[in-house]
Amino acid sequence: MTRRPIGYYVHHHGAGHRARAEAIAAAIDWPVVLLGTGLGTTGIDLCDDRPLSGSFDGVDETASRPAALHYAPLDHEGVRSRVAQIAQWIATARPALLVVDVSVEVAMLARLASVPTIYVRLNGDRSDLAHLDAFRGATALLAPFHRDLEMASTPPWIRNKSRYLPGITPATPDHLAEDNRILVVIGRGGPPGDGSAIAQAARACPNMQWRVIGPVTSTTDRPANLDLAGWVNDPVQEIARAGLIIGAAGDGLVSAVLAANRPFLCIPEDRPFNEQLATALGLGRLNAAVVLETWPSPDHWPGLIRQAKMLPSQCRTRLHDRDGVDTAARWLAGMAAAAVQELDPVA
Repeated sequence: MTRRPIGYYVHHHGAGHRARAEAIAAAIDWPVVLLGTGLGTTGIDLCDDRPLSGSFDGVDETASRPAALHYAPLDHEGVRSRVAQIAQWIATARPALLVVDVSVEVAMLARLASVPTIYVRLNGDRSDLAHLDAFRGATALLAPFHRDLEMASTPPWIRNKSRYLPGITPATPDHLAEDNRILVVIGRGGPPGDGSAIAQAARACPNMQWRVIGPVTSTTDRPANLDLAGWVNDPVQEIARAGLIIGAAGDGLVSAVLAANRPFLCIPEDRPFNEQLATALGLGRLNAAVVLETWPSPDHWPGLIRQAKMLPSQCRTRLHDRDGVDTAARWLAGMAAAAVQELDPVA
């Protein structure tokens, strides 16, 4: 019998959605088809739906937009083609279910097309009508973080519908941390790092080797203990070698830091629905990271680094599941099998 596939919709803002999808797809005993922009030949490569301005925050401010949608610009050829591609794939493949990581519009489209959905529920205040409708319409919610990082304001019915699955991240290499190596991680979802501010921080800690991965603005006075590496192929390797990580509170980076069990200085970036702020506050509350509102002045860095390294390592390890990828894969395969049995009992 040919198994009806699992579709996995991958949002194209930030790298964490795709990394999570690819980790699960590699581990699951069920056919998975990725759908998203920029996938190339690795899945269904969808038309780009971003505004012509290139600035994309996932929220469409059009006054006529229904409250059940976040992004629905009028007369956008990319959006129109994207919807048609997804609908055509659904009609042809008849998926057992669609994992939505993340888009309330795709979740609603799948439900209209009679496909069960698993909605990836990120942290933050998701009390708006669009999210609540997507959550109600889903068969289940996948929360890729430890339940102790949950916001206190999350309603019980959402918690009860959620399967908390921390640790959905690539396997961490078995490297010994270099204690004097500081890694600054600048992700794809936000602005470039401030090269001058990073140079000042490195200068304030001359006995530490600073390395930056990701985009940064130029600096004319780079100290000898600062390496600007730009984009790298395997950030997980970089994290495993570092003695301390500095970065934002995106889901992908937080998961990788917890998996590697490295001291963490967390500076959350502004995101819709306070996603990063919620995660950062949870990490700080549980002593898993030192959390800062903004990039500190140079004279504060030595003390902050000492403070982060003094946090108990078990405060990080308890928030991570080493078998997270396999656990998520088994759960999704079980959900797909149950959906197929319900939708097509003779299968």
